[in-house]
Amino acid sequence: MNTESKRKRKAQARPWVLVMALLVVGLAYSVVVPPSSSAETEMTQQIEEGKAIFDVSCSSCHGLNGEGLSAGPSLIGVGAASVDFQMGTGRMPAARGEAQIPAGEVVYSQEQIDAVSAYVASFGPGPAIPESSQYDPEGLNADEIARGGALFRANCSACHGIVGGGGAMPEGKHAPALGDTEDVHIYEAVRTGPQQMPTFSKDVLEDDDVRQIIGFLNTADEAPRYGGLGMGNHGPVSEGFWIFLLGIGGLSAIAAWIAKKGAGAR
Repeated sequence: MNTESKRKRKAQARPWVLVMALLVVGLAYSVVVPPSSSAETEMTQQIEEGKAIFDVSCSSCHGLNGEGLSAGPSLIGVGAASVDFQMGTGRMPAARGEAQIPAGEVVYSQEQIDAVSAYVASFGPGPAIPESSQYDPEGLNADEIARGGALFRANCSACHGIVGGGGAMPEGKHAPALGDTEDVHIYEAVRTGPQQMPTFSKDVLEDDDVRQIIGFLNTADEAPRYGGLGMGNHGPVSEGFWIFLLGIGGLSAIAAWIAKKGAGAR
């Protein structure tokens, strides 16, 4: 009788032992594996918002998964910085295909741009949107700004002009003027190489180098024009051309007029 009673008790206890074991495993799992943070939840929501905008405004050219179509290149691996530059300068979404998409009116808010940037960044690793410490030239001294000018002339002036005034390029393209470009977008252009611009990695230009270049451009843009019209800020070649055209041309016209008057007097 005692043996039979013990068997019944064991049979009745087994479900409770199983429940306790599951409870212990659940508690142990909750301790070992941390719960998802609110930051991860916000990121997921941001990516979903970005996908909704991307599907409506971008997928017709770049594909539903950013794989690229005949109308637009692949976005896999371009990173969030590239999207922030293109949308933040109003180049995207593009109204039509051109030899080069110019800057235009910004269509979306910064929050929406951040959402699309996060979604595109989920396609594959690429340059992230920079922190302000990476591009803000605040606090640079005169020597650092002068060094930024030297770096700009060595790496950028061949296309953008001696002080960022812009310049023409082959096949209907051009290097845009940089005077009205925001600091963050200059940094992003350096790192992502939009359109025909080359990409400058941190091995070529470190963040401090880019800060100094931005500091130089800001200083040049704010400097007073003691010499009058800047003639597009294209440098001494264009200025010399106009001096030659107006100066020599004007002197030639005066000489011809004097010669004509002298011949008429005789």
